[in-house]
Amino acid sequence: MPRAATRKRKRSWPAPEAGSASKAQQFIKAAMLMMLRQSQSDGLHEPAPGTVVEAAAGRPAAVMALLTADQMADQMAEQMADLIADLRSDRAGETGAVMIYRGILAVTRDARVRHFAQTHLATEAGHLAMIEPWLAPPHRSRLLPLWRIAGRLTDALPALVGPRAVFTTIEAVETFVDQHCAQQIDRIDRLDAGGRHAPLHALRALLQSCRDDEVAHRDEAAALFALSVKPHSPAMRLWLWAVGVGSGVAVKICLKV
Repeated sequence: MPRAATRKRKRSWPAPEAGSASKAQQFIKAAMLMMLRQSQSDGLHEPAPGTVVEAAAGRPAAVMALLTADQMADQMAEQMADLIADLRSDRAGETGAVMIYRGILAVTRDARVRHFAQTHLATEAGHLAMIEPWLAPPHRSRLLPLWRIAGRLTDALPALVGPRAVFTTIEAVETFVDQHCAQQIDRIDRLDAGGRHAPLHALRALLQSCRDDEVAHRDEAAALFALSVKPHSPAMRLWLWAVGVGSGVAVKICLKV
């Protein structure tokens, strides 16, 4: 997460200790503790629903005294760790998306499909470039070569079949991505109600922008597929099921590795 700075004063988040077995967790805890102290100093008293701060709201002072800022940081750090895991899956997903469109361009000679792929390739490459700075190298997926291969095959194979297969595959992929982005945005909304913390607010805006693009890709692919009028064949329905399941498995792996 980038350094937070204001015109009045500059804040820096402590770096994790060298040689630690959990550098990422230490950094996240430091970041969250900084956010908690900032909220206290700014007089913010409206906790986000579903967070540990909300759970403590309205309790007697004696109970609140037991829930120190450091304890809250420990629990909220788990929520931030989930965000980093999501970003790891996002980066891997955007890498795979770039390879999807490269795979299409490597196979198809259909002018309409090539224009479709070239336009979307530029968008996905832009998404990847914007997400990169949010994730330090140690937090990135170690299986990136696998995701590149998977992405290339995901639409290179349908491109061998024809335009209809390409468009319906993209629709299925983008439908999954839309749902995944929505879950991440919801997590940020619960963690930072009101968008008071600049880094989380900026991350939310980035994810929403990417989501809007993916929804547009989905709708465009669906409209192009619909032009053919023909329904899905049993083989195509099986392929789309595999794409959905494969996308879900890939995300679960990226959240860990």
